[in-house]
Amino acid sequence: MKEIIFIETGTGIDVHGQDVNEAATRAVKDAIHYNSMPGIRKLLPNEDLNKMKVNVKLAIPQDLATLDHDKIKRLIPYGEVTVEVMQGGMATTSGIYLEDQNDKNDLMYIVNAAVEVGC
Repeated sequence: MKEIIFIETGTGIDVHGQDVNEAATRAVKDAIHYNSMPGIRKLLPNEDLNKMKVNVKLAIPQDLATLDHDKIKRLIPYGEVTVEVMQGGMATTSGIYLEDQNDKNDLMYIVNAAVEVGC
């Protein structure tokens, strides 16, 4: 991306499932679903929204390797999308001990997203 035009941020949480995909999806939706970019077309080559560059940065507390990058890319309706994952976010207690579920614990996963849009 040569030039970043704007950055939107969001947070997503999976309270009981310990699913980074669910938390990351919620974070990206939080970042992009409350904005509009009516003038961006004029800044893009040939005024083509598919020429827009979008970089999704995700800070995930654990299980980084389980993130489905294609699922995250499909959340962005236009442009050439890349996904960048880094250690971050938070894993903290949900206040519930799940003794009867295999491989589950009381952690909730909190993921932070920064969606960079440019050309």
